[in-house]
Amino acid sequence: MNAVKNSNSSVFCFGELLLRFSPSLNGQWIRQSVAPVYIGGAELNVASALANWNIPVRYSTALPDNFLGKEIIQELQSRKIDTSFITFSGNRIGIYYLSQGADLKSTNVIYDREGSSFSELKTGMIDWDKALKDCNWFHFSAISPALNENVALICKEALEAAAAKGLMISVDLNYRSKLWQYGKSPKEIMPDLVKYCQVIMGNIWSVDALLGTDTGISSSNGESKKRMIAAARENVLLLKKRYRNALIIVYTFRLEKEYWALLYSNHEEMVVSESFPISNVVDKAGSGDCFMASVIYGYLNGYDRLRTVNFATAAATGKLSEPGDSTRQTVEQIKARLK
Repeated sequence: MNAVKNSNSSVFCFGELLLRFSPSLNGQWIRQSVAPVYIGGAELNVASALANWNIPVRYSTALPDNFLGKEIIQELQSRKIDTSFITFSGNRIGIYYLSQGADLKSTNVIYDREGSSFSELKTGMIDWDKALKDCNWFHFSAISPALNENVALICKEALEAAAAKGLMISVDLNYRSKLWQYGKSPKEIMPDLVKYCQVIMGNIWSVDALLGTDTGISSSNGESKKRMIAAARENVLLLKKRYRNALIIVYTFRLEKEYWALLYSNHEEMVVSESFPISNVVDKAGSGDCFMASVIYGYLNGYDRLRTVNFATAAATGKLSEPGDSTRQTVEQIKARLK
């Protein structure tokens, strides 16, 4: 991917930290008075994975100035994440509820994020020149601009600052149908943000929903792998024409029984990863974030295209067997799965 190994690269991740309550099904959480609580959020999951793999990471969000916020910061610091640009403001932490074993795209997910500290951020509150100092990569996801128009404007403010500094910029096009409730469709917001990005990750369905493309495939049901690859290839070429800054475009396919992906880079032939069988699923949350972190890791360590997409797919598949939102896999464990 024409990358030069740079283990000193500092990655800046910006997005909302969320508490995830994960009750067991059939009312067991009520009778047992217990429901696990995980610290998550798409960008934090990426930051946690990269820090675990010894990539310097700075994470920016907003938290209330209370004991919960302070204990969370202590936890992030224990993960070797730079928290110096977390803003203390507002009164609450965003929450979502997802039953154990369920999928973030399912009807079971419940979001409780209105009025959170992050959702009340406004442009001008973060000094991006200082925040991005000594960083050379900026990462965000489509989850943030889905909250409200002010946060979408902050994302643009951050992207303009990152682009002016010459940072590599990546976006995870994660689409959640229950978000985008503030009167703007994603197609009105996301194209203006994605134009700044050199690295775009998603899947053909999320890209259709967020960027207004049309792959002609509404789901994987009844579709052959050959047909999905062909549709993704056409879509990738369309994105490359629309978004001239895009150097790397990655599409994932987490199907019922297998996980695979494809990667386009710098006008080179698209490569398709190995297919990894899906089994022993413990928690579906965070696998895409693990994949995104792996793509960044591969690029920063000079991996070629096929090695990068295989490493990312192996890591994302492994995340499915872990509880919680963030992976705790080591690089060695991921490489062992590749062997």
